Amino acid sequence: MASTALKPHQRELFGQPIGLYILFFTEMWERFSYYGMRAILVLYLVKSTTDTNSGLGWTNGEALALYGWYTMLVYVASIPGGWIADNFLGQKKSVLYGGILLVAGHSILAVEQMWAFYLGLGLIIAGVGLLKPNISTMVGGLYKQGDIRRDKGFTIFYIGINVGAFLAGLIVGYVGEVHGWHYGFGLAGIGMALGLLQYVLGQKYLQHVGDFIGTSKNEADKEAMKRPLTKIEKDRVVVLFISFLLVIVFWGAFEQAGGLMNIYTSEKTNRMLLGWEVPASWFQSLNSMFIIFLGTSVALFWANRKLKGKVATSLFKMIIGLIIMGTGFFFMTAAVAQYEAVGASAMYWLVLAYLFHTVGELCLSPVALSYITKLAPVKYASLMMGIYFAVTGFGNKIAGLLGEASENLGEYTIFTGIAVFCIIFAGLVMVFRKKLELLTHGAEDDEHIMHSYDDE
Repeated sequence: MASTALKPHQRELFGQPIGLYILFFTEMWERFSYYGMRAILVLYLVKSTTDTNSGLGWTNGEALALYGWYTMLVYVASIPGGWIADNFLGQKKSVLYGGILLVAGHSILAVEQMWAFYLGLGLIIAGVGLLKPNISTMVGGLYKQGDIRRDKGFTIFYIGINVGAFLAGLIVGYVGEVHGWHYGFGLAGIGMALGLLQYVLGQKYLQHVGDFIGTSKNEADKEAMKRPLTKIEKDRVVVLFISFLLVIVFWGAFEQAGGLMNIYTSEKTNRMLLGWEVPASWFQSLNSMFIIFLGTSVALFWANRKLKGKVATSLFKMIIGLIIMGTGFFFMTAAVAQYEAVGASAMYWLVLAYLFHTVGELCLSPVALSYITKLAPVKYASLMMGIYFAVTGFGNKIAGLLGEASENLGEYTIFTGIAVFCIIFAGLVMVFRKKLELLTHGAEDDEHIMHSYDDE
């Protein structure tokens, strides 16, 4: 977790630290740049070199292979990014340097040369690795231990992520498909530059968050850095690593959105609406739109459930999220069946699939971020967040492999298999949930209970 010391009083807005909104907008623009590029990357790779808006002319399999490697490395880079923050820079400076690398990477992608394409991807991988785990850890650092506002704060932060992703799919997707792929890549870079600017200007609201703990004057922080992990801390780390298995399976399925589902939308979906063809990349914004509208409702549902004394632990939410998301793939099974019957599938199958994927994501992803800041030992706070994003990267790689396998197995088998596996795997973890939650040693209890555990 961020620190055992209580945080100094911070200025608030709508009941949350103002620093949350600085990080909200930084992450919003970072996700605008990332998801904007992600929305058009596979489409650019598979587009014929002879078209007016020419691409690279790769096969679907080649494009999905690169997509899988790229999206995996983007998140795996969070491990060295977290380690650098914990041992050298601190989270605040790591986010700054990551943002600079991202602006450079997206800008270079605007150059129509293959060397620029690969260099740009490399800089984006390094930039996300530095920024992504550390900005999420900084959000947790805004709250003192046991602060009941933490989960809601992460939900607000997560909505910021998806405002950026929603705008990216519409704006960058449209510019890339209609006006030119490299204009789209360049536009993503402009978005990241805006995020970096407001992050620098908002530093006064982040004065007590994200500094390098190695230079901290707080005695509790110094002690936490020197001593070995306690039995309680080790148990909590074990629970985190087991919960990461849910994360790998979830993102291995969910990230079909940018790959196989993206290609399916482009090639096999009837996208005509009132005489106008909806751009395939626009469907990438459905997930983000649903999150913006449903984010607070899902958080409120779990909060009310907890008030009623029903199970609402982080691990339970994550398991339910995987089940709901997996169920959404049955709609893609139905879409493929319709395509095979009549030669095209309706758009509403995609809408329903993305809806279920979104509700599942809201139950798992922001909850997992908050869970890590509750359970992670202070001296490994950024590293544990980095590992979390790395396992999402492995999930992305699995998604790419599944997409490639569809060329031989077919979409019907892949979509149905994903749905069945997610539900069965979640059920198995549910069987051991109570035993795993005992190992958290009350990390999710309210503030007055938390201190009794910290004294052990």
